[in-house]
Amino acid sequence: MGHESPRSPIGRLPVRKKLSRLLKLARGKTRGLVLTHDNPDPDSLASAVALALILERKAGVSMQVAYGGIIGRAENIAFVRVLKLPVEPISKIVFDDFDLFALVDTQQNVGNHALPIHLTADVVIDHHPLREENQVPVPFSDIGNTGATSTLLTQYMRAARLEPGPELATALYYGIKADTRDLERQTRNPDVDSYLWLFPKIDRELLSKIEHPDVPARYFQLYHAAIERAKVYSSAVITDMSEVYSPDMVAEVAERLSFLDTAVWSLAYGSYRSQLYLSLRVSDRRMKAGKLIRDLTQDLGGSAGGHGSMAGARIPLYGTKQQRSALKREVVRRFKESLGIEAERGTALLSSDVS
Repeated sequence: MGHESPRSPIGRLPVRKKLSRLLKLARGKTRGLVLTHDNPDPDSLASAVALALILERKAGVSMQVAYGGIIGRAENIAFVRVLKLPVEPISKIVFDDFDLFALVDTQQNVGNHALPIHLTADVVIDHHPLREENQVPVPFSDIGNTGATSTLLTQYMRAARLEPGPELATALYYGIKADTRDLERQTRNPDVDSYLWLFPKIDRELLSKIEHPDVPARYFQLYHAAIERAKVYSSAVITDMSEVYSPDMVAEVAERLSFLDTAVWSLAYGSYRSQLYLSLRVSDRRMKAGKLIRDLTQDLGGSAGGHGSMAGARIPLYGTKQQRSALKREVVRRFKESLGIEAERGTALLSSDVS
């Protein structure tokens, strides 16, 4: 079901031993804060809420969950609203009020979270491959080898003998479902096991409301523009989304374009609040999307990460309009060069020449 990816030493332990170490670390603390990655997706949100519940029930720590950026995609807004998830924007957080910090679905040195640089997380739980460069020692670091962080937290809940209510069960289930594309992408046996364990506990009506939300007119306007601008090459489809109203729409468009039958790679990019967001997908599981996007952007600042078939990056945009446009062109040039398609002109996706 996929190749092994780097894990932390704790990530290799049986889940009951991991849980024991986690609770030992947390006991005696007063207030804890769990942070998702910025502009969180369902996997990150569900994992954060589950970890907060475990630490409250089993370690007696008062917990809070927060996120940086925004929750902007229609499904993600519905996810939080319908499931009544107790999450707060980072603007409401006073870091001095907490003596325990946790990161989920991200890592200390990745840079796509709201934990201030002078603070080190006590707990990191993430399903992405271990980022060993510039690694900061973390007391408890469970970097797993699963398709979703929600899988790891489901394992912790089962080990703690905590039965999730319908809302949390639905959140974790959808977190796995979304990140693995219905168990089709980056899926391993623990993902399947957790998915099946959660399924009888979910609220199907709530799940339907999340999967089929109402969307604003600008959603269709953005999709229309993205498809109009998309260019098809021999092995890739690339689109410039210009300004977006929500950063996670970049990932949604890249995901959708990945279904184009002639493309192995899909790249979407768009700007939001002076940041350039990139999202990359690849249909060949032997490829390494996470490594590629880090190689493309590592000298441009910001943050990048991902794994085999999906990855993303965020780069600061500075200077004049011309300088920002030049940065976008440089990133695309690097991407095309890495695939050996730099000499190709590309064909408009909507051209009649594309079959």
